[in-house]
Formats: sequence, structure tokens, C-alpha cells
Amino acid sequence: MESKEETAGAGEASLDGLPSALVATVMTKLDIASICSLASTSSVFRSCARHILSFLPSFNLLDTAPSGDMLRPLLPPNPYLTTLKLDCSRLDDSAIAFLLKPSLQDLSLHNCADFSGRLLSEIGNRCKDLRSLYLGSVAEKRGRAIHISDLEELLSGCSHLEALILMFDVSLFLRHNFARVWASASEKLTSLEIGYISSVTVTELLSPNLGSHLPSNPVQPSVLPSIQKLCLNVDYITDAMIGTISKGLMFLTHLDLQDAPLIEPRVTFDLTNAGLQQINQLGRLKHLSLVRSQEFLITYFRRVNDLGLLLMADKCANMESICLGGFCRVTDTGFKTILHSCTRLYKLKVTHGTHLTDLVFHDISATSLTLTHVSLRRCNLLTNHAVLSLASNKGLKILDLRDCRSLGDEALLAIGTLPRLKILLLDGSDITDAGLLYLRASVISSLYALSLRGCKRLTDKCITALFNGCCVLELRELDLSNLPNFSDNGVLLLAKSRIPFFELRMRQCPLVGDTAVMALASMLIDEAKHGSSLRLLDLYNCGGITALAFRWLKKPYFPRLKWLGVTGNVNIDMVVDALARSRPFLHVASHGEELGADPYDTSDGLYTHDYDDVDEFEQWLLEADIDSDFEEIGDAENNDEMVA
Repeated sequence: MESKEETAGAGEASLDGLPSALVATVMTKLDIASICSLASTSSVFRSCARHILSFLPSFNLLDTAPSGDMLRPLLPPNPYLTTLKLDCSRLDDSAIAFLLKPSLQDLSLHNCADFSGRLLSEIGNRCKDLRSLYLGSVAEKRGRAIHISDLEELLSGCSHLEALILMFDVSLFLRHNFARVWASASEKLTSLEIGYISSVTVTELLSPNLGSHLPSNPVQPSVLPSIQKLCLNVDYITDAMIGTISKGLMFLTHLDLQDAPLIEPRVTFDLTNAGLQQINQLGRLKHLSLVRSQEFLITYFRRVNDLGLLLMADKCANMESICLGGFCRVTDTGFKTILHSCTRLYKLKVTHGTHLTDLVFHDISATSLTLTHVSLRRCNLLTNHAVLSLASNKGLKILDLRDCRSLGDEALLAIGTLPRLKILLLDGSDITDAGLLYLRASVISSLYALSLRGCKRLTDKCITALFNGCCVLELRELDLSNLPNFSDNGVLLLAKSRIPFFELRMRQCPLVGDTAVMALASMLIDEAKHGSSLRLLDLYNCGGITALAFRWLKKPYFPRLKWLGVTGNVNIDMVVDALARSRPFLHVASHGEELGADPYDTSDGLYTHDYDDVDEFEQWLLEADIDSDFEEIGDAENNDEMVA
């Protein structure tokens, strides 16, 4: 019998015998994580990886946050690199030199808190051919700053820019120079998203004749003449801002506005019926979202009633997607008018619809609507009858009924007839274990995400009701948080189901403890993989978690885990710190914050992941010989910098 060493040697020899052209062709079809994983398995793969990284057209590494030392060898001089997407949590200005390539056309840099405004100016100077740019959290770390000149260099330098997303507070820029700087923005810019900006600044920016040059056509704005998509988070949504946007942006098809007032707005800084009447004056809007967030204050659009929606509906015949949040004075009359006026509507989202009742959907089957996305969050007057009516739309893919507390098992019976449902959110409803049986016939096999958070009547038996006898499931995200009667026994049943979950949330379950962690760590996905699919595990404030559980959270258990939620206290904090040190790519949250992004608020498509080979990639990044593996690339880059 051959020894393991001889077998391994023979395997590597056979790989080394493969034509390099063939190996290179195959590797060019892989993502960056897979390429680096292969590089750690064979000398021929390692050689091909060094070569491929010098002409790879796309580099996407949003799921892992490497340091500058780890990332530098992966980004050698590459004249063919057009797409770069990175999590920059562990990077700063020192990474600018090897990040920004002149060939880039699509650049997405997330979590740039440790960068200064120099990042913006250098992008404008180095990346002249950019078409799409995303920058998140720039200079949010204390001591970092962005100057108006940095923004000006970015806008004037990237003259081909078509889509720009600035996910940070641009109100830090001087207001009196803001409009002038934007006058130099690309005339090809069709999509603009801003993380935070004041409504007054928006009004000044889009008002004609405020730029550095006067428009030849007085109808056109002096800046942003080609904008089709505008998404803004502002302090207040006002009539003045709505009017300026509607009159100034001639080609607008997608308008998404959200505010979060710190104090109750006065009438001059609020949205009224008159403001709604100004929306979509040219009739081009396809998507409209107006949301008042309650992040800082419990407040609503108190100056809008049914009349406002009636006036708006006259111009909304071509709308395909409508999202309304915080319209507390609008009743069934207003909402029903929208449904019957917008015959092309496929997506409807209403939050905090305090006067929305079942009557809105009573005759929806008699309309021509083919809804695929419906979200009715915190509409507390809705009952099972509303869901029975909505279920006539057999093409429903997303159904969000979070915090509709009067829904029960009859609603589940109707939902069980929706064969294409992908996302189902039932947080806080009055459903039972027996009611979940209605989902097993057809819906459970199509679901990708299911949330049962806060459904307090559920017990361990809900797992049997959902999954007993089911074979292949697409379900990858499950939320069982805040279930007082859900225990370790339920988790054991879940582990036996062998469903390869990516995300599992069980926060604030007092009966879940160490046994649950051990069961998930030992979970067999197939004949060999133990718990390998979980990427997110939230155990915050689970009553039975002790230091023992953390032994099972170390590698080799949960090798793909990226997000972990636990409860911090005097006895646990040292263990948490030790775990974080041993797994530097694991995000450990111990203060109750929600983990990851909210997958259910995405406006387009379904929330999906590419989770392949990430654990092997992390191992490769942490190997001591990373620099020697790519020393030729590193030397070449250093030489280029010296010449420059």
C-alpha cells in the first residue's frame, strides 16, 4: 500500500504534468478567492496564479478584508484590470499606490473609514477611465478629513463616470462651494447615490444657474443633466427639494429618498400634499421610494393625507415600483388609488401604514396587477384576509409581513399556495408550529430566506413541521431569534436536517446554549463536511452560552464563518478577544448589533452570495510564505514605483 506522502507526491506530479495553457485557461474562469486557493495546492497552480494576476480583468474581494501587506502581492501591475471591488476595513492611504490602476472602469471600495480625502483626489488623478465608482464610509475614522478640493479633483478627473455612489456624509463639504464643484461632473453621469446630504444643499445643487456656467437651454439644470437614478438620504424630505428634483432632472426614472429627522419638522421643512403633486411632472418615473425613518425620532409624514396620494396617482400610471414609509394619515382610500392607478406595478412596499387595512387588497384579484415583491411591514391592522387576497398573485417572490401581529395560521395556508416564493418574513406574527405545516407542501422547497423572529408561539416542533421529510432545499438563511420556547433540542433537529445554511440567527433565545453550538459544529452537510456552510451565526443573548461554546467556535469548526454574534460580559470578553485573534477574518459582535447587511431591503433581485473556497483563501492569506510565493510580482511592482 502506498503511503500518504507518495500518493500526494504522485498527485502533484500529475498536476505538474498538465499543460500550463490549459491550467491558465481554467483559472481565468474562476474568482480571485478560488484562484488563490488553487495556488496553495500545487506548484503549477502557483506559477499560473502569479501569471494570471498580472492580466486578470476583474478582482472581487468584498467578503474578506485583507491587510495591505496581504493584498499588495495580489495586485501587481496589470494593464487589463477593469473591475476592482474590495472591503477596505484594514487599509488606509498607504494602499492607494497599488489599489488605483489607470485601466479601472468599475471601482468599489467599501469601509474606507481609515482613508482620508486623498483617496478621492487620487482616484480623479489616476483613474481617468472610470465608468462606475462606489466609495463607502470615507474618512469616518477620527482624525481623517475630506476637503472640497478632493471632491472637485474626483469629479473633474473622472470625465467618463456614469454611476457614482458616495456612501458617506457629504454635508461636511462647504455648502457655498458644493454646487460649483458639481458643475465639473461628467455629463455622462446617469446614476447618483449619496449616503447623507442636507435637503437645502440638494435644492441649491439642482437649481438652475447655480453652477459656474449658465446653461444654453434655461429648462436644463446647470449640473447633472443626464441623471436617471437618484438615491439620497437627507435630513428632511421637503416640498422645495421635491419640486427642484422634478423640474430639474429631465430624464429621471428612479427616485429614492429617505430622511431621518432629529426633531419634528416645521411645515417649511416637510413634505405636504403640494409636494406630492409635483412628483413625476414629466411622467418618466418607473420607481419611487419616499421613506421617513424613525432612527432618531418617532415621526411620520403628518402633513400628507389621502388627497396627496390622489394627486400623485394621476401621474403614476407607468410606475413599476412604489415604496412608501411613514405615511400615517393615509388611509385605505389613498393606498387603493395607487394600486388601481399603477397598472404596471410589480413591487409594492409600505412601512408604518398605521391606517392600512385588509380592504385595500379586497378586490386585487380583479385588477391586472402581477405583483412579485410585496412588503407590508408594521401595518398592524392587517389580518389573514389581506394575505388571502394577496395570494392571488401566484408570481410572488418576496413577501415581507414583519410586525403584522394579527396574522396567524390562516395566512400560512394562503402563503402555502405560492410556488415561486423566495423570501418570506413573518416576524412577530401569531403563527404556530402546526401552521408551518402548510409551507411544507410546496413553498419550503423554493424558499431561499425565511424569518420567524419573534413568533413567540413557536417551539422546537417548528423544525419538524418545516423540514421533516424534505430532501433538497434552497433555503440558506433562517432567522429563529427571540423565540422563548425554542431550545437546544430544536437546534439538534436542525442539525439532523443537513440543510447547508449560510446564515442562522438565534439571538435572544433563552433556552439555546452550548449544546446548540456543538451540534452545529458537528453538523454533517454531506458525508465529510462538518458545519462548513455557515457564514453567519448570531447567538447574541442566548441564555445558555458559556465559555465552553467558544472551544467549538475555533478552527477547524465553522471554517467559513464570517460573522458571529455573542453576548459580551466580564467572563466572556477575554474568550471573545482570544477568538478574534485566532480568527482575524471573523467579525465578532458582542454589543447586540445586527450582523451583516439587511438582505431584505435590496431593491433589485435576490440577495445571493458566492461562498466558495473562502476558507481555503483565508488559509492562503495567513500562510507565512505569501511574500515568497509572489516575490517576483512584488519586486516588479516595487521597481515600477521606483521608476515612477
